Amino acid sequence: MTAVTLVHLSDLHFGRDADLAQIRAIAALMPSLAPNVICVSGDLTQRARHGEFQAALLFFDRLQAVAPTIALPGNHDVQWWESPFHLFGTERLYAKYRRWFGREVTPSLQRPGVIVCTALTSHGVAAGSMTRNLNDMAVKGHLPEREVERVRRCFAEAAPGAARVLMLHHNVLRGSISRRMGLAKPEEARRRLIELAPDIILTGHDHEETTALLGERIVVSAASTHTRRTRGQRPSAFNALRIEVDRIGVRHWWWNGGAFAPSDETWYPRTSRQGADVAG
Repeated sequence: MTAVTLVHLSDLHFGRDADLAQIRAIAALMPSLAPNVICVSGDLTQRARHGEFQAALLFFDRLQAVAPTIALPGNHDVQWWESPFHLFGTERLYAKYRRWFGREVTPSLQRPGVIVCTALTSHGVAAGSMTRNLNDMAVKGHLPEREVERVRRCFAEAAPGAARVLMLHHNVLRGSISRRMGLAKPEEARRRLIELAPDIILTGHDHEETTALLGERIVVSAASTHTRRTRGQRPSAFNALRIEVDRIGVRHWWWNGGAFAPSDETWYPRTSRQGADVAG
């Protein structure tokens, strides 16, 4: 297979908290990383306002000039107040997002060596996202069966040997600082994700950069990128991944106050059927 470099950003939160120095630094750094694909796992805005979406789109266009870029909405991008519990349908929830980023809220992208499929977990105030904690309203997400089936169909379109990347907004593993789960019914969601057999799961939402395993699946989370909305006063960060025939490398890039600096690269074996077929 063709080796693939993938850059992962999340939780841009254009609006009050955006840091212009970080925005400029990422835009300047991106060409040197030579990504084949750029993934943005939601929360493009802070309050789903038109001006915030416009600013996010300008940045998105700069990323697109470097490499094909794919994004999906996070909970901050959803106008949940327009249709709580979907009383007026779901069209209103994503009206502004769709105006600026297009009709498709669950896009997919296929390039040589990789397919990226997305799962929508940001549904506003919805029955499936409810928990006993009222503070979770409009914050928690959920992974419905219909999304799982759609991702399964998406992966079925992958070229032989292509790495399968699944991107969603909400974190699927408990945050080490916040101790919170991003999804309601997390055990059920994790079981469904494992059954989809992705090589990589990309998430955001919890504003902490991490890399861990869910079964044999590599889960990579991004901290809030180019804003001050991070966990535990940690620096902003984004991720760069290298996908090879039999292994996957993950490197965090941390903001040091004047530039983004790379961590050491951590390598994991590529254990999916697709990787095994190519390696064997």
